[in-house]
Parts: sequence; C-alpha cells; structure tokens
Amino acid sequence: MTADTTTAPRSHTAGIFDVRNIIAALMGIYGLVLLIMGVVNFTDTDKAKADDINLNLWSGLGMLIFAVLMGLWAYLRPIVVDEVELERDKAAAEFERPSTSDGPDADA
Repeated sequence: MTADTTTAPRSHTAGIFDVRNIIAALMGIYGLVLLIMGVVNFTDTDKAKADDINLNLWSGLGMLIFAVLMGLWAYLRPIVVDEVELERDKAAAEFERPSTSDGPDADA
C-alpha cells in the first residue's frame, strides 16, 4: 500500500476580523443607540424641527437593518484565508524588505 502524502490545503475563514463583521457591529451599536433615543427621548421640539418625523427612530432602524444585512453577508459568504498563500506572501515580503541595522552607527 502507498501512503497518500498529499494533504488538503490549509485554509480558514477571517472570522471576527472580517471587516464586514466590524462594520456590522459598529452600525448595530449606533443604530441601537439611535433607536433607543428615538423611542425614549422624542420631544415636541424635535417633532417640530423634523416635520413630525422621528429621525432618530428611523435612522436607528435603517442602521440596524444595514447591520443585519452586513452580518448576513459575512455569514453566508465568508472570506477564506489560504494559509499556504499567506506564508508565501510573508516570505516574499521578507525577501523584498531591505535589511536595516538597529545600532546607532547604522549610517556610518
């Protein structure tokens, strides 16, 4: 019998470091704050300024919907990070970087 020495390429998803997750979290937090402010702190002066529209409430709802859509997008179509390609890129970057000396007489 022959042993199969080929292995599947190593890869994983970006997970929490996917920029879509970060955007979704921030928009969700801001949207929740605006939603709460729209429900709790909507005065007659705010009503008069905005032509009887609760802008905080609607902006908060819009931001929450956007956050959910970003989160769904990141969940349904995750970014896959290929470990082999990542190591190859790191090696190429190390090769291209000029060597520097840490000593005080580096320019002498």
